[in-house]
Amino acid sequence: MSRLQIGLTIVLACLLAPPSWAAETGFSFADTAGDHLDVLLDGKVVARYMYAHDTSDKQRHTETYKPYLHVFDAEGKEPITQGAGGKLFPHHRGIYIGWQKLGFDDKRYNFWEMAAGDIIHRKFTDQKADADSATFTSQTEWIPNNSGKVLVSEERTMTFHRAPAPGRLIIDFTSKLKAPSGDVTLEADPEHGGVQYRPAGDLTTKETTYLYPVENANPHKDTDYPWVGETYTLRGKTYSVVEYSSPDNPKGTRWSAYRDYGRFGAYPKTAIKSGDTLTLKYRFLITDGAMPSVDYIQKIANEFTGVTAPTPKTTAKPAEISKPATPKKPAAK
Repeated sequence: MSRLQIGLTIVLACLLAPPSWAAETGFSFADTAGDHLDVLLDGKVVARYMYAHDTSDKQRHTETYKPYLHVFDAEGKEPITQGAGGKLFPHHRGIYIGWQKLGFDDKRYNFWEMAAGDIIHRKFTDQKADADSATFTSQTEWIPNNSGKVLVSEERTMTFHRAPAPGRLIIDFTSKLKAPSGDVTLEADPEHGGVQYRPAGDLTTKETTYLYPVENANPHKDTDYPWVGETYTLRGKTYSVVEYSSPDNPKGTRWSAYRDYGRFGAYPKTAIKSGDTLTLKYRFLITDGAMPSVDYIQKIANEFTGVTAPTPKTTAKPAEISKPATPKKPAAK
């Protein structure tokens, strides 16, 4: 083979080879069409957006009645959040959103346990990834059973950044909820509504703890925490998560942040007028290991809100024992 032929072979090989560097450095996406979108950092899965909607049989429908975000371990091997099929409260999945008593036209619809309808991913309207960040937007529709009427049209945007040490990952969650068919109320209670995080079900419940951004915290009564932290043990490893709430979110927000199985998050009770849009903004800080210092947590909060707030005095508490599941009456249809 001549030098010219060798040179052409090398050039053609380079042109035809996939750009593996794009997946191995910085952020990138890998989409399994119709099922899930992986977010990768330096070639490892850090999060997986589960967006399938399959009504072919009852089991598959239950597995796919709403989209949610899995968070993965540092090795990119397996989720550290719960997915479909959990034994305790299987409707709690990863990072997710919903309300048990969504009011519309003098009726209430359960979009928490999903007894009244489905949250259906329709399409991705934006996907961008580079060395520093990744972001995507999922367009969803909240539709009651046996109805084609859209009660809520949602633009759900998630943005991912590397967290400065000792954190590993920052996830910004923005949900723009529009009421296209009439007035909507978003109600329930702190354990059955809002934007929440659910660890994987095989965590060690007796080792779950919570950190609150106030002294003498009473999470059953306090409102408008700027953030709450949780530490849990899963498969012999420790993980810490902090959820931050934007000051632009509805006032009077309560938090469910006390159960030993680890589901926690912010519950805004609010309403959306017909044709209007409500924007909710939250941030999740993922750390492998013990909870970072309060100074560090507050620094991330200040960057999120754009407001420089002082480091608060805090309260740390062990988790409360889980309440048994209470059967729910069928929601109005």
